[in-house]
Order: sequence, then structure tokens, then C-alpha cells
Amino acid sequence: MTIDPLLPPSLGTPHAPTPAPVRLWALVPCAGTGSRAVPPPAPPKGGATVSAFGALAGAAGEPMAPAQPPQLPKQYHLVAGHPMVMHTLAAFAGVTRLAGTLVAVAPGDHYLDQHVHPSFFVVDCGGPTRAATVLGGLRALQERGAQREDWVLVHDAARCLVTAAQIDRLIEACLQDSVGGLLAHQLADTLKTSIDGPGGVRVASTVDRSSKWLAQTPQMFRIGPLQEALDKVGTNVTDEASAMEAMGLHPRLVPGGAQNFKVTYPDDFALAEAVLAQRGLGTTLARFGGERGQGASETGRKTIF
Repeated sequence: MTIDPLLPPSLGTPHAPTPAPVRLWALVPCAGTGSRAVPPPAPPKGGATVSAFGALAGAAGEPMAPAQPPQLPKQYHLVAGHPMVMHTLAAFAGVTRLAGTLVAVAPGDHYLDQHVHPSFFVVDCGGPTRAATVLGGLRALQERGAQREDWVLVHDAARCLVTAAQIDRLIEACLQDSVGGLLAHQLADTLKTSIDGPGGVRVASTVDRSSKWLAQTPQMFRIGPLQEALDKVGTNVTDEASAMEAMGLHPRLVPGGAQNFKVTYPDDFALAEAVLAQRGLGTTLARFGGERGQGASETGRKTIF
């Protein structure tokens, strides 16, 4: 290319197109039921069975029993007066550099319609597994303008004690990383392996805990590589870091904290409630307003797209 010497340097020098700025998104899978945390309802008495329409069909000649309400997924159970997932979303609402937060729910799930807020948007792209739900969420983000080079922070809806400061710490640690990373908590307890023995389960050995970490979320990776990893590895992986590891990559471990646990068992609800009570619930109430247990007052869903 010949450059005219009479042109100013700013006009005579060829320029590459300015790349679009890399953005950060949050993706909260919210399509599971949490069967370990919420016991299934007791079976109906008298040998009745649940029909395809949800009503209880009794034996021939017996009156129909009333239909049982569907079991509420654990992420919607009240914790300290608010649905658990709202505490989670309150933390992400405090991270100002996020371009948007997508909540991926199961098809037909309209629970969050009563809790609309401009800090997040809901898409019914949930699948039968966590990884399938994440894949659906990644596609939904790209359909709304997210780029493959953008970062996505995937976070468990049931890790309702995460803080905006922890999320920001992960972003700072991973934003210039070639792979990405995750919040994790270094194992503090002595770790044992087990065998079946006389009288029950017994200790087989003690494992060196010096390099052992408990994986937490958020887990932060670029949208394109994460989508490719999940497509290749399959949807049975239990977290995004596992999919990236299967591609030969080594995600960065960023210290999280013991309070960033996942509500998994019934006793965990009480522990989460105690932590939130100690914090004073300021974040959730400040983000979403209203009395405890009440949703936000907005009447229409708002997205940033």
C-alpha cells in the first residue's frame, strides 16, 4: 500500500478495526430441584397414584383425593425471609462491571416473574443436567449479543452466601488469565479414605490435604472455550472447571471462603439463615426492597439488551 506523504499521519496510516471491548456476564443455573436438600413429598395413602395431570387417582370406586402441590425447588425456599436465589442475585447486582446476569430456569418455570428486577433477566433454557443448563445459558447469551471472547461467571443458585467482594476478587485474579479460574476453599480438615469393615464403614487411609481444595463458584471462563469444552466433554460434568480440565487446561484457584458453601442438605438452610441474619440482610433488602419475603415492585421484566 502506498501512503500519500501529504496526508496527516492519522489518515495515511492503515488501522486495524477496533475490537469490541470484552465484557463480563454472569450465568446462574436455576433449573434443578435440589432433591437432597428438599425431601420428596410422602407417597399418598391407600395405594393412590399420581396421574399424568397431577391429580391423585384412587383405586376403582374410591373418591379422587385432592391434588398435591408440586414440590418447590430448593432455590426458591425462603431463607431469612427471601427466596434463596434472591440472596445470590443480590450479590451479583453489587458487581457493577457485569454487563448482565442471566438466570437459566426450567421450561415452564415462572416463579421469578413475581421478583422481576433490572439487575437480572430470566430465560427458560434449563436442561436435565447442570451442564446442559449452562450450555443453554451460553447460547442464550450469544443470541442476545454476547461474544465468544467475553467472560462468563457461572454460579450456583444455591450458593446464596457469596458476596460481591468475592466475585470482584475472582474477576481481578482471572481477567488477564489465559484460561480463567474459580473460587475455591483449601481443605482444612483431615481427609480420610474409607473401606467397608466389620460393624460399618472404617478408615482405610489418611490423604495428604496440602494440595486439596473444595471447588466453589463462581467459575469464570471465556464463553467460546467453555462452550466448546462442554460440547466435547458432555453434559455429565459437575462443574465448568472439570470441562476445561478435560481439554488439558489448568484453571486458576482463587481463595473463596468457608461461608461460600452450597446449600445441599436440610441442615444447610439453618446455617445459611444464621449467616444472613448475622450480616443483617442489608444487601438483599437494599437491592430488591420490600418487606421480607416480598418481591420487588417492578411490574415488567427489564433487560439490558
